[in-house]
Amino acid sequence: MPSSPPWGGGSHIPSFALYGEAAVPGHELLHIEEVQSRSRLYHWEIQPHTHQGLYQVLWLWRGQAEVLLDEHRAEVQAPAAIVLPPTVVHGFRFAPETDGRVLTLSARGLLEGETGALGAAFQELFTAPRLLHFLPDDDAAQRLDTLFRELAHEFQRPAGAGAAPVLGWLARALVWRLAQASALQRQAAAVGERAHRHQALYTRFLWLVEQHFLEHWPLQRYGERLGLSLQRLNRLTRSASGCSALELVHERLTREACRRLIYIAAPAASLALELGFEDPAYFSRFFKRRTGLSPQQYRLAQQQAGQPPTAG
Repeated sequence: MPSSPPWGGGSHIPSFALYGEAAVPGHELLHIEEVQSRSRLYHWEIQPHTHQGLYQVLWLWRGQAEVLLDEHRAEVQAPAAIVLPPTVVHGFRFAPETDGRVLTLSARGLLEGETGALGAAFQELFTAPRLLHFLPDDDAAQRLDTLFRELAHEFQRPAGAGAAPVLGWLARALVWRLAQASALQRQAAAVGERAHRHQALYTRFLWLVEQHFLEHWPLQRYGERLGLSLQRLNRLTRSASGCSALELVHERLTREACRRLIYIAAPAASLALELGFEDPAYFSRFFKRRTGLSPQQYRLAQQQAGQPPTAG
């Protein structure tokens, strides 16, 4: 979308029932319309405004929009739902011919006589302004678009807005489906954030191992540097690699021993000291336990396989 001049700059923030229409205090409202039916009148730009006591969901099925939610701006690509609790300042710049619908409702009429389940769904959905993103071929997006279209069709029937009970049923179904999508996306975001933190901790652990494996740090010291107990450190490494923390430290030490046995022409006993083993015999036992060969046997096998010659 082309860049546009900044929003705002007026003497106050307008408050409407529907954009451009004065709010009526205490008026129960359930209204749905196509995005283009009103936005086209304003050259596809809806200036920042609020709704007092009214809840909105803007459903984008095709196209895109630049969205203002209080101090936050975002480029939103369809399919997506933009959820707006009362008093949130919001504005839109739509790409021309954007296809979607705007649902406006009041809570009292929708929730009257309902069980706690719908109330919990309503609270989940409207606890804060939010953007719900969907993939174009997502079944959830297809179901939501069908519900929005059915509600719009029912709204236009001669019985009039709010007169038919089907309107309320469809609106409740939409709130329920959107709340489900909101909860799933929040859970996915939380899981992703935890995974990111775990990966960052695991990377720090590997970096510490790289810096200190020759010093033979005890595992507790690694844990202290990461702010983790030994149990949590092992949980972290097993989750990321399938190995315990000690196994990873020993694997790094073994890999370094193999490199030096192949590429450094020095006796194995001398390399043992360089690798932090005070007792060459202990190094030999450690290496054989890890590789199945003594250091000398490993070096000979590599020489016979055509690796660079070494002494030992």
